[in-house]
Amino acid sequence: MNQQPLAYRMRPSHIKEIIGQKHLVGEGKILSRMVQAERLASMILFGPPGTGKTSMATALAKSLQLPVKMLNAVVDKKKDMEIIVAEAKMTGHLVLILDEVHRLDKAKQDFLLPHLESNLITLIGCTTSNPYHSINPAIRSRCHLFELHPLTTEEVKLALYRAMENVTEGLGNVHINLAEDALNHFAFASNGDLRSALNGLELAVYSTPKNELDSIDISLEIAETCMQKKSFSHDKDGDAHYDVLSAFQKSIRGSDVDAALHYLGRLIEAGDLDSIARRMIVTAYEDIGVANPQAGPRAVAAVQAAERIGFPEARIPLAVAIVELCLSPKSNTAYKALDAALSDIRKGKSGDIPNHLKDAHYKGASELGRGIEYQYPHNAENGWVKQQYLPDTIKHKQYYHPKSNGKFEKAFKQVYEKLKNDQSH
Repeated sequence: MNQQPLAYRMRPSHIKEIIGQKHLVGEGKILSRMVQAERLASMILFGPPGTGKTSMATALAKSLQLPVKMLNAVVDKKKDMEIIVAEAKMTGHLVLILDEVHRLDKAKQDFLLPHLESNLITLIGCTTSNPYHSINPAIRSRCHLFELHPLTTEEVKLALYRAMENVTEGLGNVHINLAEDALNHFAFASNGDLRSALNGLELAVYSTPKNELDSIDISLEIAETCMQKKSFSHDKDGDAHYDVLSAFQKSIRGSDVDAALHYLGRLIEAGDLDSIARRMIVTAYEDIGVANPQAGPRAVAAVQAAERIGFPEARIPLAVAIVELCLSPKSNTAYKALDAALSDIRKGKSGDIPNHLKDAHYKGASELGRGIEYQYPHNAENGWVKQQYLPDTIKHKQYYHPKSNGKFEKAFKQVYEKLKNDQSH
């Protein structure tokens, strides 16, 4: 019996076997083009756990039948890299898949850089961290950056079916009766993490006794136990999941604390902190906005606290934040104003920037009339001067229409209307 985890055994051996990530491996997309051209460049693959970063890296190398080695930037030593470089010199080229690439220390990095430059080594780094924040610029500048997204529920289901049908590497040698609601739960509860879904399925299969017909029956209850998450009452397409999320956000928007806490409770029971976090932060900026400008940062802080302490205590900062969001005054004027501006820009309703606002920090700018008539507001006694900022073609355009919801936007409205009035005289 193969002791390797199902998720490991089901890794794709060719780019065409990769599930999801069509923005990278779909027809005509960048990684497909690399394989087609038989020229694999160094890259960093980043994204949440279980999105298939290492699997994709392996599949890319195997698609081109390139020699490949795998290391971990945390565990493996510089000596291990020296061995790989020596092997690459013998073969002429080698693909190095480096997990946790954001933890690459300076000594290992300095050793690798010249071999990346000479193309002796093609590096495929994998990380869950944002490479713009965590990867040293020297490595980052020598690699393409590709973001992987969580798999959709349908993509997770496809992977589960493949695992159950595959006789050599999967579970195809076992007769499995997987209930539809159990399948839905594996797909939804994994939150796009394919490794988690496959691990849950494997545990369910190997921990469930066979029935009298030599089959394994996997019910929703078993799926919940193996995923360690309770289920929503999903319908066939999982609409109930999104119905709860929709009701959660609309209850906050409607200032109904009791309803919002009820739907928060449902989401907590499902262990869906990611969706809770996203909806809370979006609502704070979309529906409350400038009526209570601190709602956004405080929602972010509550989410960070919840993520740090974990459930069950995570419910406490979430509850505090939800009460504040519900009872805060509501305003959507800021993002509606931006949407109106974007609409004009996309329709070509723009214009030339006034000369006095253009960049004047270069030789010859004054001869072109750049920045000459610009008035510096800080030089004025009240910090404001009458001056045109919009292009001539839309100089009277108004995108922002303030409301009087809450003390903050009420104060903003007074300032806005005074400035508009002073500008028109």
